Amino acid sequence: MKESFISRQIVTLMKSQLALFHRVPLHLLLIILAGILIYSNTFDVPLVFDDEASIIDNPAIRDFGFFRDTGKLKTVMMYQGVKDFFMTRYIGYLTFAFNYKLHGLSVFGYHAVNNTIHILNALLVYWLISSTLRTPFLSAHPPSGDRERAFKYLPLLTSLMFICHPIQTQAVTYIVQRFTSLATLFYVLSLVLYINSRLTGKNLRRYAMYCLSLVSALLSMKTKEISFTLPFIISLYEFLFFDGKGKKRFLFLIPFLLALLIIPLTLVAVKGSIADIAHIDESTRLAGGENIARSDYFYTQLRVIVTYMRLMLPPVTQNLDYDYPVYRSFFELPVLLSFLLLLSIVGLGIYLFYRSRFTSHVSRLTAFGIFWFFITLSVESSVIPIADVIFEHRVYLPSIGFILGLITAIVMAGDWLESQRVKTGRLGIPLLFVFILLFAGATYARNSIWQDKVTLWKDVVEKSPLKARPHNNLGIEYATRGLLHEAIEEYKTAIALKPDSVDSHSNLGVVYAQQGHFDEAIEEYQIALKLSPDYYEAHNNLGVAYREKGLFGDAIKEFETVLKFMPEYPRPYYNLGVTYEKQGDIPKAIRSYQMALKLKPDFVRALYKLKATMPYMISLWENAARKDPENPYLHYNIGLMYSTLERYDKAIQKYQLAVKLKPDYVDAYSNLGVVYADQGKLEEAIRNFRTAVRLNPDDKGVQMNLDLALRKKMGTLQR
Repeated sequence: MKESFISRQIVTLMKSQLALFHRVPLHLLLIILAGILIYSNTFDVPLVFDDEASIIDNPAIRDFGFFRDTGKLKTVMMYQGVKDFFMTRYIGYLTFAFNYKLHGLSVFGYHAVNNTIHILNALLVYWLISSTLRTPFLSAHPPSGDRERAFKYLPLLTSLMFICHPIQTQAVTYIVQRFTSLATLFYVLSLVLYINSRLTGKNLRRYAMYCLSLVSALLSMKTKEISFTLPFIISLYEFLFFDGKGKKRFLFLIPFLLALLIIPLTLVAVKGSIADIAHIDESTRLAGGENIARSDYFYTQLRVIVTYMRLMLPPVTQNLDYDYPVYRSFFELPVLLSFLLLLSIVGLGIYLFYRSRFTSHVSRLTAFGIFWFFITLSVESSVIPIADVIFEHRVYLPSIGFILGLITAIVMAGDWLESQRVKTGRLGIPLLFVFILLFAGATYARNSIWQDKVTLWKDVVEKSPLKARPHNNLGIEYATRGLLHEAIEEYKTAIALKPDSVDSHSNLGVVYAQQGHFDEAIEEYQIALKLSPDYYEAHNNLGVAYREKGLFGDAIKEFETVLKFMPEYPRPYYNLGVTYEKQGDIPKAIRSYQMALKLKPDFVRALYKLKATMPYMISLWENAARKDPENPYLHYNIGLMYSTLERYDKAIQKYQLAVKLKPDYVDAYSNLGVVYADQGKLEEAIRNFRTAVRLNPDDKGVQMNLDLALRKKMGTLQR
């Protein structure tokens, strides 16, 4: 009797604990904690691969003016691919601009944003599944008994599997792949808002959510082109889970179907042709594969999709840069078998859909997951060729459908086994939690590889030993660390694997030059230029090698060639300056340094060189001024040089002499004001700025300097 009482108390206690575990706030807390813990070792992961092109070498994210006027992109030096993506992935680059505004190139903030987006996506997946269980179709056929308890775990299991799965690391830890995770955020948010607007009665809240869903769809499409499939997913969802008159339901979908035009029209605006939709791959320097025919790309993607599915199950041998074969025929055995497997899975989805109309209504969730997986993959895994045929981040959005379908199928299988009185049927959900824990550990371990560039590329080289690009990139990291011998070995390996690797030849030349082996460097640069005559970086480096050998004429010719390709590139101007200086032509050297600084005001080496040549020029101008002491322009130019050297007293003397000789010399008054302001002498600065404004009221620059000096003076008085 006593034992029976104790047993009942234990059962009651266990039920109360389980009831607590069913609470939504606890589920959300578990998801957030999981995301924080398993990505806690990513905050110091460096910028890698094409992070450099999109963030480090991207001046557009350093000035919000480019977002207000994208036409300004034509005037700056940056990778053409990034310029194009800036237009099509506007929202993603805007988030990078906010990151840069807050903390420059410090990686912590970029990773904090990426990790936050990933956690929000997992929470949105939870909201998506929870909302789906309340839709008319599933609420009309609710699970009961043990099935009801099992399906209460479905949102939590799906979200935890999504956030903990190692395949997501490339979309989260690799900073520039924020395009994928951010597009997914807006994508799922749009769908969830649409669902909840349909679940809400006719009131203001319903229409607000519907409008927000449209806005989110727009944001998704301006973040990455994978969002093109969103209207199809919303239409599919409407068909699967809602009911009502066809005409009325179609009206809900019209605005989303019209949104299909956004991405094609954007591509036309950027590239001038809708055929350039092939430019959907996020890589700028990343893409390195050969041109692939549409049919060959399709055959290859049949195998790639199977690889994605394998990685979703046991996520082993993950790789940043796969050495994946391109298949040329549909009848190659791997392609044919993959097609049959994928066809059977699609057939299973169709079968489950029809079955859900009569029995096992929850199987419609598995069908939806299958359809989601294939539809969302279709942009990057169909007939639109992309140079790199496989990347793990491409499965980030499709993985939601895969995980939903898989977990729903496992829960249904456990339910069926229980109905057959098989005791192991109850192990399905506990085993899923065990796998989630294992995946969380694998994710943490995978992220540890990203923490060091050499470690990352060694991992890639180990897994893709016959691919040239990983060896080249490992060589770059070795060279950066001064391990020149190791770098040479990697570059030579890359060249042996791919003799026409332009980057590897050029990079090998750079290392030879660092060692002082300029003949070998010149040979490598010339090979690179033979393979790619407009490779401006190789022209620039070849010019430096010629200069170091004393071949100044050849060096100047190479630098001028670079400027024909890239007139806004400051480095060849700097190198021209150094070359002219070595020739003894100081005036030309100074003009070159000044041009480099005009294009890149923070070009420290050019500024240092300019200052170093100033004393020589001052002596020349002083001699000229002694011969023509009444010439105000000579004294003004000498004042400019003293200002550059920060010898302000001398500069003031020369400017004052210039305005004495020419009382209406606006530039001299303006520069006097600048020098006085730099010294903190605001009264004198304001007096000279006012004189300059009086002489030329249309000079906006002087007026701005005057306003600034007045504000500084007012601030000083207030303090």
